[in-house]
Amino acid sequence: MGKVGAAVAAAGAAVACVAAATAAGRRVGRWRKWGKVLGVLREVEEGCETSVGRLKQVVGAMTVEMHAGLASEGGSKLRMLLTFVDNLPSGSEKGTYYALHLGGTDFRMLRVKLGGQKSSILAYDVKRQDIPSHLMTSTTEDLFDFVASSLKEFVESEENGPLNRRRELGFTFSYPVKQTSVSSGILIKWTKGFAIEDMVGKEVVDCLQQALTRKGLSMRVSSLVNDTVGTLALGYYHDADTVAAVIIGTGTNACYVERMDAIIKCQGILTSSGGMVVNMEWGNFWSSHLPRTSYDIDLDADSPNPNEQGFEKMISGMYLGEIVRRILLRMYQESDILGPVSPKLLTPFALMTPDVAIMHEDDSPDLAKVAKILRDTLEITDVPLKVRKLVVNVCDVVTRRAARLAAAGIVGILKKIGRDGSGGSTSGGSRSDVRMRRITVAIEGGLYTNYSMFREYLNEAMVEILGEDAAEQVILKVMEDGSGIGASLLAALHASSNPDAAQML
Repeated sequence: MGKVGAAVAAAGAAVACVAAATAAGRRVGRWRKWGKVLGVLREVEEGCETSVGRLKQVVGAMTVEMHAGLASEGGSKLRMLLTFVDNLPSGSEKGTYYALHLGGTDFRMLRVKLGGQKSSILAYDVKRQDIPSHLMTSTTEDLFDFVASSLKEFVESEENGPLNRRRELGFTFSYPVKQTSVSSGILIKWTKGFAIEDMVGKEVVDCLQQALTRKGLSMRVSSLVNDTVGTLALGYYHDADTVAAVIIGTGTNACYVERMDAIIKCQGILTSSGGMVVNMEWGNFWSSHLPRTSYDIDLDADSPNPNEQGFEKMISGMYLGEIVRRILLRMYQESDILGPVSPKLLTPFALMTPDVAIMHEDDSPDLAKVAKILRDTLEITDVPLKVRKLVVNVCDVVTRRAARLAAAGIVGILKKIGRDGSGGSTSGGSRSDVRMRRITVAIEGGLYTNYSMFREYLNEAMVEILGEDAAEQVILKVMEDGSGIGASLLAALHASSNPDAAQML
């Protein structure tokens, strides 16, 4: 080889070395960028950690806050509201009863025929009615006249039902109310898009009752409840071991049966049963033991109600999709290896919890459902398989935390009433010499019933916290339409003037 040939060969080798070095540099750069993305995931995993030890701390904190909320008004983030429901359906209720559920941009009317035997619901009719948007900001009379007219039409569809016969109605009203009896309560404030100012501070049942009278419908509102209490009533109707109810859907709440002597803040009430259903409003629960991340803090700060509903913002269907979106946005901002940030990814609440459930439970080899939601919902296209797997991991971390915290909340209720298998122990440990009796918690809401991974994580955490023996005695029983059927059952229970009803001294 001559000098020229040698020079050419050397130059070629140098070029090859440069090319190899450049390629290696690119690979290193990609790995560094991917490492940043994985670093975000590790940070989220650590921030959302829910070890059994931490869950037991949340259980203890829930119990402490329940005690505080029962001791005095404003003594806790948990409001622990009295419902004046001191008895639950026994199964002997017989006849046809109605229910009205007003809780959003529509309302539902139900007609339930009871057979007078345990768990004997002979017939069940329901009709949903949209509320015209202008009525949500109109007047009390306009809104309830529309509701009463719709109820009248629904009643007229009843077979062999003369309009002059008085009917009993259970009213589920899913807005903040200060309850004053089982069939009365004062509206504290509107939520969910309603802004009828002249009704705030008014007695809710009176407003509906007057509208029914104006429309010529003989119907008495015999109970005013929220949807959680309705779920408890339905659960007890089917299973007398039911002591609590939990709703885990778009929002979340819980109620349970408490001894009257434990409700220190209201000793001036007499009940025949010695107990009362307490509406916890547990979405507002807060404790330093809750595993809060920077994404939770930012979501709360950006919400219409900062520093409120902290528990709900970590476990309910309204917020899980938004938490996942915020984490994905941070990953895309951290490294351009995932591609440009789409406008949809920058849009709050563009990703909903049902989308999270679909992606999380995608068992296809190429995660095609994940790719479809990223493309159609967040406008992120051409997503590599490893990125799709990353998205599934994010969904898993957020959902697992939510489900396990919900389980801790349920055990907190059981601990408060001495039914967690600890035999009254305040240490949080279980005693092997205490035999736990069967206990049922009625549960409702799409997040639990429709999202199988959420349900599995919740059930798994119940076993981890309680232990296998105690957990076997805790039955989580799914209810359907407790807010409707349960309200009709309470209407039946309070159909006639009841001398044993809860009353102030």
